[in-house]
Amino acid sequence: MTISRALKVDLNLTPFYHCMTRCVRRTYLCGQDNETGQDFSHRKGWIVGRIKQLSSIFAIKICAYAIMSNHYHIVLFVNTAQAGAWDENEIIERWKALCPHSAQEVINGGLSDKEMQNKLSLWRERLMDISWFMRFLNEPIARSSNQEDNCTGRFWEGRFKSQALLDEGAVLSAMAYVDLNPIRAKQADTPEESEFTSIYERIKLIAKTIAKKASQDIDKMKQPNRLMAFANGHSQDDITEPRINFRLSDYLKLVDTTGRIIRDDKKGAIPESLTPILFRLHLTARGWLNMVNGLERGFFHAIGAEDKLMCFSARYSRRAPKGIGAAKHCYYKVA
Repeated sequence: MTISRALKVDLNLTPFYHCMTRCVRRTYLCGQDNETGQDFSHRKGWIVGRIKQLSSIFAIKICAYAIMSNHYHIVLFVNTAQAGAWDENEIIERWKALCPHSAQEVINGGLSDKEMQNKLSLWRERLMDISWFMRFLNEPIARSSNQEDNCTGRFWEGRFKSQALLDEGAVLSAMAYVDLNPIRAKQADTPEESEFTSIYERIKLIAKTIAKKASQDIDKMKQPNRLMAFANGHSQDDITEPRINFRLSDYLKLVDTTGRIIRDDKKGAIPESLTPILFRLHLTARGWLNMVNGLERGFFHAIGAEDKLMCFSARYSRRAPKGIGAAKHCYYKVA
């Protein structure tokens, strides 16, 4: 069942969302086209650069991303507290970076006080709106690509797909699913070889830090500026910015192990050392692998445990939501 974006995105339920956009006709407009021999891989860099630029403007943080040859994935965190703390000048400056002409009207003082307040309120809402984030991401990439190809028409297939991530298991599964995209597509053997992904960026910074002999403890190292940081054992009371509530070292270990199982095309098994992480997520080892392998197949508008899915779907349907069967197979029963 198709539901409106307003019902798919409910920040009262969760600030985390997995989004995906495909190129029109699923053609390789961002990679090596085997049919024509043309290589558009440089456009992956355009997308990464634009994602990071927008994350510095919007009250939206990037948890994970993967830019593939004909689509991209991104996991977003909407920071409503950040947007709520902006003063008028902050809102104007941020909107000016996106739409300088419309911002100039407010700067020039051509509006009444009421009109200006309404405008600023609207901009504040848009600057923490996933649909507006994706719009400002996709439109410039499409224009630049069409200009380069000397053509017109659609570049992206249509509206982006989004999934609400309702619990910690859903968030980490979605991040791993995204980070392991190149490995599942057999475009890379290991996470550290999978360019144009967030995990590649995290690993490269770690390697650079180790090379400088600045530190050997991953959880004490500096994390990429434009990616949402891991908490690394700190409580939210000890830090000013929201963080992913896990250690980076645990996440890297979990993704690396999962990637090797997927890449080798074996049933494999999660080592005992990783069991406590999955137990905290209320996920079985087999459930974790199933989610990372088929996040979009088993779940639809939202991802999470059975009770979270029921709560999510109650807003638009009286029927059991799609994904209940997958949730029952992936999650432990929690008393």
